[in-house]
Amino acid sequence: MIATKPTLVLTNYFGNLFILCFCLLFSQSALAADYNFKFHHFLGANSNWQKQILEPWVNRVEQNSNGRVSIEIFPSMTLGGRPPELVQQARDGVVDIIWTVNGYTPGMFPRSEVFELPTIFTKDPVSVNLAIHDLFETELKADYTGLEVLFLSVHAGNAIHMRDSAVRYPSDLIGKKIRTPSRTGAWSIEALGGIPVAMPVPALPQSLQKGVVDGAFVPWEIIPALQLQHQTKFQIEGYNQERIGSLMFQTSMNKAKWDSLPEDIQYAFRDASGPEWRVEIGQKLLHAESEGITIAIEAGNTHSVLSKEETQRFTDILSSVVDRWIDNVAAKNIDGEALVTKARKAIESHLNDS
Repeated sequence: MIATKPTLVLTNYFGNLFILCFCLLFSQSALAADYNFKFHHFLGANSNWQKQILEPWVNRVEQNSNGRVSIEIFPSMTLGGRPPELVQQARDGVVDIIWTVNGYTPGMFPRSEVFELPTIFTKDPVSVNLAIHDLFETELKADYTGLEVLFLSVHAGNAIHMRDSAVRYPSDLIGKKIRTPSRTGAWSIEALGGIPVAMPVPALPQSLQKGVVDGAFVPWEIIPALQLQHQTKFQIEGYNQERIGSLMFQTSMNKAKWDSLPEDIQYAFRDASGPEWRVEIGQKLLHAESEGITIAIEAGNTHSVLSKEETQRFTDILSSVVDRWIDNVAAKNIDGEALVTKARKAIESHLNDS
C-alpha cells in the first residue's frame, strides 16, 4: 500500500478550495443586479395578490432585464408606516415601488375613481383593466404626479359579506355598519342606508370579531387570506355575478427613480406590464373569486345570488352614486359626465376580450 504524501493532500485541498471560492465569487458577480428595487405593499406574503400577481410580475421584469434588475418584495408594511402612507412613500423615494389601493388616500385619484363606480363596473375586471389602459394617457395620468404608473387594475368587484344577517333588499342594509376601503364605496353604502366604516382590509377580521362592523364590501378572493369564512356567515352578490362597484389598485414607481433608468431597463418594466398582463390579472382574479366563495360555502356559509329583479332594486339606488361623483369632481374642473361616457364605451369595447 502506497502512503499518500501530506504535501500532495494539502496542495490538492487548497487548490480545490481556491477553485471553489473563485467559482462562488464569479457566480455572485455574474448574478449581481445593476438595478435593485424595494417593492412595498400592505397584504401578507401568502396573499393571493402577492403569490399570483405581484411575484409573477416581478419575475417577468427580472427576466426581461436579463438579470440586471432585482426587485425585493416587502409585504405587510414591513418597511414601516400604514397602508394609506404607501403613495407618499413612493413619491418621497422612501421606497422604489408600491402596490396599494387608491381609495386609501380618498380624493387623491379622482379621475381613476370612475372605474370603481357602481353601474360603471359591474362584474368583469378584464374589460375594465383594458379600458383603464386605453384611457390612462389621455384621461387619468394627471392623478399620478410624482409617480410612474407601471400598471393599474381593479379587483373582481365588491360583494357583500355579513356577520349575522342575510341581505336581499337594500333596506336590509339600513343602519348596518359596513367596511369600505374608498369614498366611492362609502357613497354606495350611504345610498343603501348603511353606515360606512373606512379601514384598510388587514384590519377587517378583528373589526368583524369585535362587532366594529356588521359586514364588508370586498371580493371573494380575499376570503382565504383574511379567513373571512370564520368571521362572516353570509356572502351576497347580484344577478349574473353583478357587484357593487370595484376598487382601483396601482403599482407605481418613484418618478425620479424611473427617470434615472436607461431605456432598456424601462422597457423591461413596460413589457411586463402591458395589455396582455392586465388581461391575465383579471383572469387570475376571476379564478380566485371561485376559490374564495368555495371556501366560504365549505365552511357552512350561505352564498346568496340575488334575482334579476332584486339586483335592479340595488342598481336603481346606486345610480345616484354616479351623479354624486360627477358633481364632486366638477369642483376639480373634471368633466365627470364625459369621463363616465368614455369609461362605459371603453369597457363595452373590451367585453369579449376575456
